[in-house]
Amino acid sequence: MARARSQSAASLDRARWPYRMKDLCERTGLDRQTVHFYIAKGLMPEGHKTKANMAYYGEEHLERLRLVLELKNERFLPLDAIRAVLDGEDHEFSPEQRALLVQVKERVADVLAASRGTGSTLAAAPLLRKHGVTRDELRKLEQLGLVAIVKVRGAQHISQDDAWVVELWASLRESGFTTELGFGVEDLGSYVAAIDELFEREVRELTPRLAKLPADQVAQLFRQGLPLVNSFLVRYHQAKARQFFAQF
Repeated sequence: MARARSQSAASLDRARWPYRMKDLCERTGLDRQTVHFYIAKGLMPEGHKTKANMAYYGEEHLERLRLVLELKNERFLPLDAIRAVLDGEDHEFSPEQRALLVQVKERVADVLAASRGTGSTLAAAPLLRKHGVTRDELRKLEQLGLVAIVKVRGAQHISQDDAWVVELWASLRESGFTTELGFGVEDLGSYVAAIDELFEREVRELTPRLAKLPADQVAQLFRQGLPLVNSFLVRYHQAKARQFFAQF
């Protein structure tokens, strides 16, 4: 959807742009801050502006918000993954590649069992209290795409697979990375961006090489290679730290 231009409210086609922000909020259960955040993240385009602080929205905006909520609440996708779905970033895969990936996914289901989308959630409030994490910190973790927050009977829940993120952040706090020293959730953003870029590069470079192999062989390579690559990343990070301090 293209970004709408400014236009006076008097000349606006209200059949085309029937909703204001409060209407979107009423129909989706979202608050203004969340809708504006989704716009800033590129999950929904801006509305048709009539003033600097006034905009109207069409049916496509409402449907986009409902789709975002469906992907978030039913599939537990993080916001970056939702944007990828909405932008159609997977169109680069040929039908043959997509068919292969579906077969590989079935063969490594046990490896992926601890990934998003298992359908199990945890109430956020007890988890936050247990680990001393604030709701604002949880919101920032969601903004980074590290957790998916959903509403269950009016209460915030997160995917059970995301609980480790909250626990790890609490451990970082306890180890001394406190707000008093200037540390915050946003500091994780550099790691998120680096790993996201690395993974996208892995997909681009590995898919063409593996596309002509049988699904069983690709699944075996994935099953054996993933823990080895993970180990490499940890040990290489440690090696970089050693190299850094070796100069002093």
